[in-house]
Amino acid sequence: MTTFNEFVKDNFERLDLFTTAITRAHGKNHPEAFEVRELFEKINAKLEGVDTNKPDLSEEFLQLNEVTNNFKVPKGVCETYEAVYQMLSEAELAYKAE
Repeated sequence: MTTFNEFVKDNFERLDLFTTAITRAHGKNHPEAFEVRELFEKINAKLEGVDTNKPDLSEEFLQLNEVTNNFKVPKGVCETYEAVYQMLSEAELAYKAE
């Protein structure tokens, strides 16, 4: 199983691009995309400058679950949107596993 830090290192750059992309592509019909982007930015900000200590991200993941209806992909969105939800769900699992 991938550790949270490994997951961040391997996926957060792509998540940064993808969360921006979904706001542009789907923000009009799916305003929750903006909340997902904002919560991702909060998580990313908490992780910056942290080497070994894992910051408390419980509140951000709780809010992500509420905003995304537990990462349920909305109908009619692109693969990038689906990938964002999948990666955020995997990030949460890796975070909770540690």
